[in-house]
Amino acid sequence: MKKMKMSGLVCVKLAVPVPVPVPVPVPSPRSLVGNSLIGGAISLGLIFSLPSPWVSALQTCGQVEETVQSGAEVVTNEGLVEEAWQIVNDTFLDTGGHRWSQDTWQLKREAIFPNSIHTRSKAHHIIKRMLSTLADPYTRFLTPLEFSKMARYDMTGVGINLKKVPDRNGDLRLEVLGIILDGPAHSAGVRQGDEILAVNNIEVKGKSAFEVSSLLQGPNGTSVTIQVKHGNCGPVESIEVQRQLVARTPVFYRLEQLDNGVTPVGYIRLKEFNALARKDLVIAMKRLQDMGASYFILDLRDNLGGLVQAGIEIAKLFLNEGDTVIYTVGRDPQLQKAIVSDTSPLVQAPVVILVNDKTASASEIVASALHDNCRAVLVGKRTYGKGLIQSVFELDDGSGVVITVGKYVTPNHKDINGNGIEPDFQKLPAWDDISQHLKKCSMPQQG
Repeated sequence: MKKMKMSGLVCVKLAVPVPVPVPVPVPSPRSLVGNSLIGGAISLGLIFSLPSPWVSALQTCGQVEETVQSGAEVVTNEGLVEEAWQIVNDTFLDTGGHRWSQDTWQLKREAIFPNSIHTRSKAHHIIKRMLSTLADPYTRFLTPLEFSKMARYDMTGVGINLKKVPDRNGDLRLEVLGIILDGPAHSAGVRQGDEILAVNNIEVKGKSAFEVSSLLQGPNGTSVTIQVKHGNCGPVESIEVQRQLVARTPVFYRLEQLDNGVTPVGYIRLKEFNALARKDLVIAMKRLQDMGASYFILDLRDNLGGLVQAGIEIAKLFLNEGDTVIYTVGRDPQLQKAIVSDTSPLVQAPVVILVNDKTASASEIVASALHDNCRAVLVGKRTYGKGLIQSVFELDDGSGVVITVGKYVTPNHKDINGNGIEPDFQKLPAWDDISQHLKKCSMPQQG
């Protein structure tokens, strides 16, 4: 079983059997954090493609050895159902109040498993029925074709996934953890285990995997130069890679004059959270500031989400260092954490966020982060209420299961999922009302 870790927190890790030990230990697939999915639409955190076949490289000084999974292992129908059952047992988080527990799940086991399963389609049917008993709208089965389509989502546009890993000294380096055979990067000479040093002469030290993926992405047919170090102690090489993904900006902005032309306001419409969202939003805010914007309106209406990590990075643009962006809750210890801003805000000006009942997932993370930290007022309708974290697991026959493994909680400790976020105003208030509301919010609360 390979697990495709899809969350706003970490990127994919690849668990591929290899004939000899890999020098850098690979964690158990069940220890990784998952990706958020919105309803029927993908709302992914740091998600990178995992098409088959993937290269697994064994790194030694001066040598890069490649292997691919042979597929010789026999997959039984009974084993497939057992695998899906065990994933639920180990990772599922009941967020709907159905009183699920490992004890009750164990009691259902005999009812789920028949004596024998004669066909693969029957095994898939049993898994679907088994997952339906969880009464979770986001936990579901994926056919091999559906899993393959999801796995091919590649936010870099060059066919690699990235992850920060510690070196022998404990310092973090950005490493290629997965690469598509015959994809753009692989064809150009990038290999599994290579360390990324620079993109288009921009050093990546200190940057997140998401930020570097944004640098790699660009219009279809254009080229990007990647400086890599092969292996742990191999040569450094600059490699030109041709992109194969069309990236479209999700940001639209303009300067408006409110209060009878007295107050210049920077209006920014953010349609989705893709790999270009943060970069283009920074450009928009700087230009609007140069044009004299006194405050900003961030329009998140009808924004169903996208890359959750993009939402987290965008929220940090407005927050002070040390402010909480969001809390994550789950059975996995890696999900019991607070995500905190580690930078100074790009702008200090007040923000109005427009929301409605189609503002969901990553949009709700941004809205709640700015609202609860007294950086923004919310205007419009109650948001959708999608605050769950899913992981996508590949089963041994190439099918998969999407399992709810955690949820998001706002900085003020409010559960987003099923509740949404209540706005401060239904209609755009006067400037004085905005100022008073933010001033009152930031005052110390009396005990």
